[in-house]
Amino acid sequence: MLSPHPPHGTLPAADVLRLADIGFAAPRALLQRYGLALAQVPDGAAIPGSYWGAPEAGIIGATVYARADTPVHSLLHEAGHLIVLPPERRAAVHTDATDSIPEEDAVCVLQGLLGDALPGVGRDRVWADMDAWGYTFRLGSARAYVERDAESAWAWLRAHGLVDAHGALRFPA
Repeated sequence: MLSPHPPHGTLPAADVLRLADIGFAAPRALLQRYGLALAQVPDGAAIPGSYWGAPEAGIIGATVYARADTPVHSLLHEAGHLIVLPPERRAAVHTDATDSIPEEDAVCVLQGLLGDALPGVGRDRVWADMDAWGYTFRLGSARAYVERDAESAWAWLRAHGLVDAHGALRFPA
């Protein structure tokens, strides 16, 4: 992987799936399975804990903040950062979850898997939206990264109990 996001302040106005398209109920239920909360921010308001600025999702503690215009892939990426952390580390998170490259790589894989857990979304849409939004990968696309260049990310997710031996998403008990 090269970069999970475009340079700060250069977010494109891409045609990507947004929370307004799928609603907040299913993402909220998915995050609750991991002990996380989803806070809906009013339209036009600043998004607390957003590293990239609106409309990107933000994270503070165990809460993901998003507006209706927040891209679904952004919500899943930021939620992924909290999911990979043990609960005791989540409490200290504010805006920037990690400087760990292995963790960031794992989150990029995880967000597609989380897309599969949302009705009407799926990993293919998440990967396409990641590409449209400006993520950059050595092999040219999110799909190519996940399928052919993310062995260490898959191993990281398996070692942390987030996927099974076949790469299927594992939910907490």
